Amino acid sequence: MPHARAKAARTAKLLVVLLAFAWGLNWIAAAVAMREISPWSLRVLGSGIGAATLFTAAILTGHRLKIPRGEHVHVIIAGFLNVAAFQILSGFAQLSGATSRAIIITYSMPIWTVMLSTLVLGEKLTRIRMIAFLLCVAGLSTLLWPLFQHGVPVFVFYSLGCALSWSVATVYIKWAKVKIEPLANAAWQLLFGLGFIVVGAVAVEGVPHLWPLERSTILAVLFVGLFGVGLAHFLWWSIIGRLPTITASLGSLIVPVVGVTASALYLGERLTIPDIVGFALIFSAAACVLLQPNVQHTEMPE
Repeated sequence: MPHARAKAARTAKLLVVLLAFAWGLNWIAAAVAMREISPWSLRVLGSGIGAATLFTAAILTGHRLKIPRGEHVHVIIAGFLNVAAFQILSGFAQLSGATSRAIIITYSMPIWTVMLSTLVLGEKLTRIRMIAFLLCVAGLSTLLWPLFQHGVPVFVFYSLGCALSWSVATVYIKWAKVKIEPLANAAWQLLFGLGFIVVGAVAVEGVPHLWPLERSTILAVLFVGLFGVGLAHFLWWSIIGRLPTITASLGSLIVPVVGVTASALYLGERLTIPDIVGFALIFSAAACVLLQPNVQHTEMPE
């Protein structure tokens, strides 16, 4: 019995690492797909495939998907922020700037969540949280100051919008004290978020460009939908409760490292000294927050 538990724990840890690579490479797949299609079309396809995959996996494995009475509005609001707003903003951030920089800024999210939780939920602003906030500000300043010297880079606002929409959704779900199971919460957020994306796509550009597509675009979209959204969410919410907090947090911290590294290697983006220093400071800030022993993962992973 102890041997079986140890083996299950090792498998869960391996899955966390694999999931971190899936989410990190998800940014690269999105960049490849948007060489041919718009962010709206990509998200209609990716979120549609992802939602179908997640619901199918949840049903086949016997997960309860019922939304408790009175919680539909909360899940819809979270779906708008976590899925629709995040995905569209991230798409335009990548189109208007370097993917690596968009990733770095977006993954300042844990620090904004901490500050919002202090303001909205009354959580204590500890010394380590204050250090994390100062590191984040220093990192963003280091990264952005050279860019603002040459004008106002719009991708910065899209990227910060990603981080803030993700943070607000996380804090909102905590504030609402929803009782829905995490996997069901993720599935319904994806479905409601997809609804917002479809409406936005039709309003902004008419019928989304869904076909015909180049082979590379098809493969990129399938990666986003199947792995970056559907199966990754299913596996994460299936194993997160079995893992030590530190292990799960380390998995979350690997995501931006994978994304930034892959942006340099595959997309050919050249990181400047301010990029590297800014990323190191923001990464350190996120580590300060996520590696605390009492941290529980309630956020939707992206």
